[in-house]
Amino acid sequence: RTGDLHSIRLPRRKTATGLENLKKSRKMSLGYAEKLSYREDVGTVGMPEKFDSPKLLQGKIEELAVMVQKSKHLVVFTGAGISTSSGIPDFRGPKGVWTLQRAGKGVPDASLPFHRAAPTLTHMALVELERAGLLKFVISQNVDSLHLRSGFPREKLAELHGNSFKEVCPCCKTEYLRDFEIETIGLKDTPRRCADKNCGARLKDTVLDWEDALPPEEMNSAEEQCRTADLVLCLGTSLQITPACNMPLLSIKNGGKVAIVNLQATPKDKKASLVIHGLVDKVIAGVMCILSLRIPPYIRTDFIQLLLRHTVKKKCVRWTLRVTSVHGMRAPLSFLRSIEVSFPDRSDMKPVVLMEQPFSLQRETSMTSIFSMLLTLKFSDGCGCSSSSIECHVNFQKQKESFVRDRSLVLQELKCTAERQSRAGQQSILERESLPRAETSIHAFVTNIIRYDAEDLKVADPKGSWMNSGSSTSSNLAKRLVEGASGYSASTKKLKC
Repeated sequence: RTGDLHSIRLPRRKTATGLENLKKSRKMSLGYAEKLSYREDVGTVGMPEKFDSPKLLQGKIEELAVMVQKSKHLVVFTGAGISTSSGIPDFRGPKGVWTLQRAGKGVPDASLPFHRAAPTLTHMALVELERAGLLKFVISQNVDSLHLRSGFPREKLAELHGNSFKEVCPCCKTEYLRDFEIETIGLKDTPRRCADKNCGARLKDTVLDWEDALPPEEMNSAEEQCRTADLVLCLGTSLQITPACNMPLLSIKNGGKVAIVNLQATPKDKKASLVIHGLVDKVIAGVMCILSLRIPPYIRTDFIQLLLRHTVKKKCVRWTLRVTSVHGMRAPLSFLRSIEVSFPDRSDMKPVVLMEQPFSLQRETSMTSIFSMLLTLKFSDGCGCSSSSIECHVNFQKQKESFVRDRSLVLQELKCTAERQSRAGQQSILERESLPRAETSIHAFVTNIIRYDAEDLKVADPKGSWMNSGSSTSSNLAKRLVEGASGYSASTKKLKC
């Protein structure tokens, strides 16, 4: 059960097109919040934030570290507060989505779209806690997909309110995790269909609207984990949305404990064994230091598919180059701004800049023509590097060899090289299918590398932060030594390429 999110599908538990949605996402801060049905009563919002004194905070961090270390079955329950340092606004904070909406100010603005947000220090710390065997399960109320982008295993994650980047087939239950935000919410039809040749049903989004019931499979696994847990650690959640907010208390009924880390008071504070009022990143960084656990860097991998087809007409060849998503024509390449196509060894072939998706170029050349074609991919805002290149050698009279490389191995090597050399822009070819008059290849790119320094959390926003807001919940949260910016790759539950 391993793989990469950009090209996977995983059996389990009237709309705009993908390209239209990509254009809109560049202007919106949080598409999910804008798509939700209006609801007058969303609970208490705009509560004041509390901060424990430095001495008290340090004592509580040490106490929490001991609780985590002694725990035999730790479950983490997360809310919007763990994502604010990535630039995603929360809902109930002083400058949260619902707080501003109630004040008539609308949804917060952002400088980068939702799909470019990167996992926070806390997200990556949870990955390491799971790898170390301390963390058994994560229950999330978030729809931002940052847990999966971080690399947290899908089989150990329950997403109670859905995922803005995930579609599901209602017939065969196959899940498709995308690198772009799905166009709809409320379990509606999307523009794409199931890739299974024996199915082909129209896919649906997975994000709940107000009146939608929690998905039974996610809810059942979450409740079971809470009943089993001897410690449920609640991070960045106001614990107000029912029925999800009552799940952590199931641990107490079976002799377990609840610990809460949140800047605002919650209705469950009196039942918790430990309540910490502090920045989630700072608290978790402190716990990781005490436990002598390293917070792994975040490395994002993106994918493209190249298609080169040609037809012979007398002594000429008319050929077409297309650059598309591995998910098909209806899936936007959210990390690409444009593609420059040049021909280094052919002065008679003019270069061109492709600006519109799907990226396509048509030319006509001699049948005996042999040339090199250089594709320079210009990345969108939020990527850790500005561009990367692919060189293609074209010979219409000679068919290339087809191959499929071990994807998990190639991606692991790609990420290790990127981490060791501390730079984004690494790329590798994963597979190639060569037919008499067509060639298809899939390429992987490392576009981001983010390092998290748990020793010093008192610095400005990380490079690539996508919020212009001055909110205290979105600034001064984590020091990221950024050779990249934002993006993702992760693992999932029962993956298929």
